[in-house]
Amino acid sequence: MIEFHDVGVSYPVSDDDATPMTVFSGADFTVPEGELTLVVGPTGSGKSTLLRCINGLVPHFSGGTLHGRVVVDGRDTRTHRPRDLADVVGFVMQDPESSFVTDTVEEELAYGMESLGVDASAMRRRVEETLDLLGLADVRRRALRDLSGGQQQRVAIGAVLASGPRILVLDEPTSALDPVAAEDVLASLHRLVHDLGLTVVLAEHRLERVIHHADQVLLVSDGSVSGLLQPAEAMLASTIFPPVIGLGRALGWSPLPLSVRDARRAAAPLRDRLAGHTDGAHAPSPDSRPVATARGVEVRRGVVRALQGVDLDLRPGEVVALMGRNGAGKSTLLAALVGQLACSGGSVRVGDIDPAVTKPARVVHEVGLVPQDPSLILYADSVAAECAAADSDFGLVPGTVARVLERILPGLDPEQHPRDLSEGQRLSLALALVLASDPRLVLLDEPTRGLDYAAKQRLVGLLRELAADGRAVLLATHDVELAAEVASRVVVLADGEVVSDGPVRQVLSGSPAFAPQVAKILHPVRLLTVDEVVSATGAAS
Repeated sequence: MIEFHDVGVSYPVSDDDATPMTVFSGADFTVPEGELTLVVGPTGSGKSTLLRCINGLVPHFSGGTLHGRVVVDGRDTRTHRPRDLADVVGFVMQDPESSFVTDTVEEELAYGMESLGVDASAMRRRVEETLDLLGLADVRRRALRDLSGGQQQRVAIGAVLASGPRILVLDEPTSALDPVAAEDVLASLHRLVHDLGLTVVLAEHRLERVIHHADQVLLVSDGSVSGLLQPAEAMLASTIFPPVIGLGRALGWSPLPLSVRDARRAAAPLRDRLAGHTDGAHAPSPDSRPVATARGVEVRRGVVRALQGVDLDLRPGEVVALMGRNGAGKSTLLAALVGQLACSGGSVRVGDIDPAVTKPARVVHEVGLVPQDPSLILYADSVAAECAAADSDFGLVPGTVARVLERILPGLDPEQHPRDLSEGQRLSLALALVLASDPRLVLLDEPTRGLDYAAKQRLVGLLRELAADGRAVLLATHDVELAAEVASRVVVLADGEVVSDGPVRQVLSGSPAFAPQVAKILHPVRLLTVDEVVSATGAAS
């Protein structure tokens, strides 16, 4: 169905005499029809480039040079442009907003079919099936711009799926989805593969969500692409792996379990061994004056009451994970805390100010927000220009932002354009811009979107440093593994209201939706991470 024959991709560099930059080379494999293939590799390894080879975006729109041949359903991508493959290949990009061409959910789902000339009655049926399949029926008439990031992600998947492609290619399809929505989407793809013979190729960093659905795996690393591997074989060789694999590796399990269910079977003796184990919870926050408070906060976004009656205290040294399903109000709460949205009821105080009525030059020294898409606050043509502009805007000594960036991410080329940076590099640059003004409260919206496990660990270390420096950190996240690693407290929102607020171990360990993999494997033992298990078993031995 999809054939790669000794494929490589390279791009010229600015110096005409320099050797072209090779993204990867020697990719040689055949993906059969009706299989779900997972592409695994570190951030910046070339996974997205490989996916874009399947529908001809590389090289027809990306530029560069495609070496070898890619053949899709008998069509050579060198002579067939993306429009010539549109009836066979559906492509879901990493950033859903960049693919939208209409205004509402229903219109977006129908647009691709209209372009392909699908019959009106068939179009209506497919729209209804897609709305039900992806849980979008209740937002069918909503404006796309009013949806949460996760809802937009589902619409982007649905718009491609409704067109009826035989091959579906997805780049980070669950990055903005809450755990339940992500599992629903992946389960839907799994059914389409098994029941209808759809061929799916996807790249995903949150392997804990998808590895047990995969039929085969491609590893992309250091400029090379493996052949098709069985998932367990791939996880033995991969430097990128989810907690269930990390636990199996640490404890020497063979064969490695790929799912929580298989791991629970293997962990039965371990649960007995750790029965009654008590692990010290994260230290509670000291009785100090809150950095920020919200009292009875209400926020309306159009006709939607996004927040209602929210009370929240954030104290120095805390890392608080803000969780909840897509559309629960997490991003709205962050926007209210930084003053981007005014409260229609209640009040917000950060330090001694109300950020909604205070000049931005004063606000940035109290609270800073890294948005879900860091590119939204990056405007200049180079990293150095971004740093210099932030110094000027915030009234800082020249070089301040550059020094903060060097501490967060040493060695970043100052002449690189921000759009050419990896997701992790863009996040680091945006975080440097925010931290340079030394805010007491740091807000992050889905900070691990697009990050691999190694980049996530660097972020965990940085967040711990911020807390140790006495800052309060609030991060809105669907990444339960991140919350388990770094949060001292978890606040759960539902329909704009706080439904849970407590220590991380108490909130996550018993939750069917938000429990990390280790907690699910060891329940009722209240351990959350692989490191905690290794420590506990070492202490017990």
